[in-house]
Amino acid sequence: MLSLRQFQQFLAVAEAMSFRRAAERLNMAQPPLTAAIRLMEEELGVKLFERTNRIDSLTVAGEVLREEAQRTIVQAERAMALTRRAGAGEIGSLRIGFVASAVRQLLPTLIAAFRESHPGVVLELEEAPTARQVAALLDDRMDIGIAALPLPPSAVQRITVQTMVRDRLVAAIPARHKLALAPDDPIALAALANEPWILFPPNEGPGLHSTILHSCAQAGFTPRVAQRAVQMETIVGLVAAGLGVALVPGLFGEAGREGVVFRDLAGAGSPIPYEVALAWRTGNNRPALEAFIRTGHRASDKR
Repeated sequence: MLSLRQFQQFLAVAEAMSFRRAAERLNMAQPPLTAAIRLMEEELGVKLFERTNRIDSLTVAGEVLREEAQRTIVQAERAMALTRRAGAGEIGSLRIGFVASAVRQLLPTLIAAFRESHPGVVLELEEAPTARQVAALLDDRMDIGIAALPLPPSAVQRITVQTMVRDRLVAAIPARHKLALAPDDPIALAALANEPWILFPPNEGPGLHSTILHSCAQAGFTPRVAQRAVQMETIVGLVAAGLGVALVPGLFGEAGREGVVFRDLAGAGSPIPYEVALAWRTGNNRPALEAFIRTGHRASDKR
């Protein structure tokens, strides 16, 4: 089988119609070039050039080889360029999971910045609670997640995280509830003890769920869960419907929601941190993933 080097040598001779000029272009001596062409002809079993004391023209077989050699060289150069781009994380695909709360600020910023710098990478986005993201990361069904901390203890040693958002939980209270009075003043976590709660299932975000229960225990009570919902947006909506109170990230309070009053927490069990982080399987060094993590670093530095 002919090599790329042989194709390049043949094309140089075919373009120059001279062994001497072709050898000069290739920065090699003429005799080895002449021998290389002769070897190609022997290997193919055809004459490539009509020649007497000099090259007169290409044979029919030579014309065919010239066209195919040019295509082969172009394809080889394209293959090398694409390989280098893939190695640099400039092309390929990236499977990204995210918690719903990240859609408000973090996710749009990250995706826009990454698409601008790496337009050749195809992004596959999937909204999923933290627990599902962790399972998908460990099963190699997802490359990186945007998850709420803390992660389940069983995953800490196998998942690397990079904190992107540091926030706190605030009380979400129906606007017509008596606890919604004085919205600018903090409310004791213990004041929510006798209220029906809206909380996400423990298996969807075990780390944050455990944190909330621990804080309530410090305030002297166990929350009475009346409704369960997975997404924070849904929880806030149920609060607006008057079905109970909830703890949600502070960014929801900053954005506001009709029918809901958001109050900072005070007293025992507070503050309750809410952190969102990039999370990926430790040891996963896919170039596109590393490029996305670098984008996350830059975005974090600007926050």
